[in-house]
Amino acid sequence: MSNLENAPAELVCTRADGPGKVLDAREVPLGGPRAMTVRRTLPQRDQSLIGAWCFIDHYGPSTDKMNVDGHPHTGLQTVSWLFSGEIEHRDTTGAHEIVRPGEINLMTAGSGIAHSEYSTDTADELHGAQLWVALPESDRFADPAFQHYAPPALDHDGARVLVFLGTLLGQTSPVATYTPLLGAEITLRPGQELVIDVDPEFEHGVLVDTGDLTAAGVSAKSGQLVYQPTGSATLAIRAGDDGARVLLLGGVPLGERIVMWWNFIGRSHDEIVTFREQWQRERAGSDPTRFGTFPEQWAQTLPAPALPNIRLKARG
Repeated sequence: MSNLENAPAELVCTRADGPGKVLDAREVPLGGPRAMTVRRTLPQRDQSLIGAWCFIDHYGPSTDKMNVDGHPHTGLQTVSWLFSGEIEHRDTTGAHEIVRPGEINLMTAGSGIAHSEYSTDTADELHGAQLWVALPESDRFADPAFQHYAPPALDHDGARVLVFLGTLLGQTSPVATYTPLLGAEITLRPGQELVIDVDPEFEHGVLVDTGDLTAAGVSAKSGQLVYQPTGSATLAIRAGDDGARVLLLGGVPLGERIVMWWNFIGRSHDEIVTFREQWQRERAGSDPTRFGTFPEQWAQTLPAPALPNIRLKARG
C-alpha cells in the first residue's frame, strides 16, 4: 500500500522504553476525502518503531474499495494482511497475487520496487492491516522480491492463532525477513487469558482489531496498539466479554537512524531526493533503473508529492 497523503510529513523514527502503554490511532484519508480512511498507530511522536516495524495502518470493515495505482517503495518490506475482502497485487518483479484473508503477502522493496493494489470484484467488504518493516543498513539495497504464505490455524487452549512471521507457540513461518520479527493473528474467546512465552530481546505491539482487552497490564480497545518494551519473557493478553482479535507484532530493536518520507525509507535527505527524482523520471518514460519495468496492465502511476521546504533529518 502507498502512503497517499498529499503532503506527507517527515517521520521521525525513534523508540521509547518503559512499561506497557496504549497508543491511540489517528485517522488518515488516503488520497483525498473520498478515498479510504485508515487508522494509523505507527509511526507517532513518542513511538515510531516496534522492532523494525515502522508503519501500521488498520482499516475497515468498509465497503470502500482499494484502488492504488502503481507507486514506488525503497528500503522496506510491506506486509499485507486481510481479515476480509480481496486485493489484487501486481509489481515490477512480475509477481501477480490475490491477497486473501489469513494469508501473508510480503513484498521486499530493497533497492527499489513499484506495485499496485486494487480491490477485486468478488468481495463487498474490505478489512485488514498494512504494515511496513524497515530494512537494516546491511540489506536495505537487497534485490526486490515477493513472498506469499498461508499459515495453518493453530488451536491453543481455544484461541485461534495464525503465525505469519517468525516463531510463536511452536509454529514457525517460512517467510524470510532481514531482522528477527514476529507476526501473528490471535483470536481469543470471551474472557480468555493467554500468557505467551516471548523473546525478551523483542519489543512487542498488540494491535486490537476487534473487542476490548488487557495486554501487558494495560486496557485497550479496537483500533488501539499496546506496546511492551524489551525485557519481558511473557506477554499476557486477556479478552473482554465479547472476545477479541489482535495482531501480535514484535522484533529486535532496529537501532539505526532512518528517514521515512512518503513511500521511501533512506538514511539521508539527499537519498530521499534521489529516490523521488528517479521515480518521477521512470514514471515519465525513462529507462527503468531503480523501480523496474512497469506491468503492461498499468494505465497510470502515482506521482510523488512535493518535498517539504526543509531538509529531512535522520533520527532514531
